[in-house]
Amino acid sequence: VQLQASGGGLVQAGGSLRLSCAASGNIFRIYTMGWYRQPPGKRRELVAAVEIDDSTNYADSVKGRFTISADKAKNTGFLQMNSLRPEDTAIYYCTVHAHTESTGFADSWGQGTLVTVSS
Repeated sequence: VQLQASGGGLVQAGGSLRLSCAASGNIFRIYTMGWYRQPPGKRRELVAAVEIDDSTNYADSVKGRFTISADKAKNTGFLQMNSLRPEDTAIYYCTVHAHTESTGFADSWGQGTLVTVSS
């Protein structure tokens, strides 16, 4: 699976950004699509994930501010980020757990997109 993430950029605190993640390849089905982030000097952490049954999971730090969604027909995921804070500054990575023709059931990662929130 190839993942192409986009939508990162520079925004002022309180602003919004929408990240997109397009998955391509011989995909039979995507079971989980998620977003992780890695702030400068810190470990990568889960931000949000959406399952095939549309159930979602969020990090406590983003609950009420971020919304994850997916367009299953287009194998594309989104992360709507509102009320951004400087501490949201990080490289954001999308990931999927999918069943594909070439790799069977496997996890794939995108290249990351930088989100910078200025105070």
